[in-house]
Amino acid sequence: MTIAIFVGSLLGAMGIGMPIAYALLISGIALMLYVDVFDAQIVAQNVINGADSFPLMAVPFFMLAGEVMNTGGLSRRIVNVALAVVGHVKGGLGYVAILAACILSALSGSAIADAAALSALLVPMMERAGHDKARAGGLIAASGIIGPIIPPSIGFVIFGVAANVSITKLFLAGLVPGALIGLGLAAAWWWEVRKETLVTPPRQSATDLLRALRDGVWALILPLIIIVGLKFGVFTPTESGVVAAVYSLFVAVFIYRELKVAQLYIVFVTAAKTTAVIMFLVAAAIVSAYVLTVSEVALTLVDLLQPFMGNQTLLLVAMMVLVVIVGTAMDMTPTILILTPILMPVIKQAGIDPVYFGVLFIVNNAIGLITPPVGTVLNVVAGVARIDMEDLMKAVWPFMIAQLVVLGLMVLFPQLVPWPARLIGG
Repeated sequence: MTIAIFVGSLLGAMGIGMPIAYALLISGIALMLYVDVFDAQIVAQNVINGADSFPLMAVPFFMLAGEVMNTGGLSRRIVNVALAVVGHVKGGLGYVAILAACILSALSGSAIADAAALSALLVPMMERAGHDKARAGGLIAASGIIGPIIPPSIGFVIFGVAANVSITKLFLAGLVPGALIGLGLAAAWWWEVRKETLVTPPRQSATDLLRALRDGVWALILPLIIIVGLKFGVFTPTESGVVAAVYSLFVAVFIYRELKVAQLYIVFVTAAKTTAVIMFLVAAAIVSAYVLTVSEVALTLVDLLQPFMGNQTLLLVAMMVLVVIVGTAMDMTPTILILTPILMPVIKQAGIDPVYFGVLFIVNNAIGLITPPVGTVLNVVAGVARIDMEDLMKAVWPFMIAQLVVLGLMVLFPQLVPWPARLIGG
């Protein structure tokens, strides 16, 4: 009954058009009233404490880094490098999108920022080359969700805070899964475009490749700085957000000189608005997390999943199916904040590595960003590239299936995930 009250009040509030953050507050208060622990001071205290977190300070800096890269020319130069490397093969612009998404994901950690940049830069080029516009948009939307998987990742930061798991270990454990998602997308793209009649860009000369690398070297250095810095403990994940933001600002303003001082105000305001939405979601969800803990919903879930507790693989499959279903109706951040406090006690009791589960959980939530009807990244791509939403939803399915296959392989073969965590004693 406790779960029914929580889910019913949450869906009911969302159903009447209430923003998710307020719906989370309403569902938390409804649950508090049901279990007879309502206190306005507790609500206020949890809202304040929810946003008062040092690790969460990484979020505004990563959002700022993403805005600066898109406005300051870093994203465009990364696309140019990828174009010089693989643009000449059949369907090469699709591989450019995947490669550029992998590089961009190591800069911003935001699927929305990456998808917006790639949509604006590549969809017109792919359409001119003869690709179906909706299919091109579907690939770019699916490529954009690599952002929350390859470090640095806003999703890993939020999960690490909610689950009390090392964010550094999560970051490093996301490297291989992110690359596997990229390979899965490349295979799906090859299958989709094999019969298309395309205008393939000419192979660029070694001189052109070197010129693109020289022009983009300042953007390409940043992922190396962040990964090496995290690996050797030079800075924390939170501090890596500061490094990303300051470095991208310096490069955009003083080296590439595409971001003017007069534009900084707009860039900061845009990043602040996006950050405010995420932080309010986190703060509101902490109220629900507190009540779910007090009402011992996790114990109820453990009882429901008891038939799977003897088999970790079946348990993970059941959980991944649950997350996929929830992801069709809810955005990534609220899904993480709602399900993490419920699922983590089950994970611990089953003896599953929390870093391993965290990677699977975030990959699954990232895929949820392109699942209809919510699909935040789908909406971004549809808006930026001016693609009909219905056509885009149809076009994204092959790529989504490829990503779900990769997720399934990671569930069946855990060795695909944890080895980066072991590099740092995990």
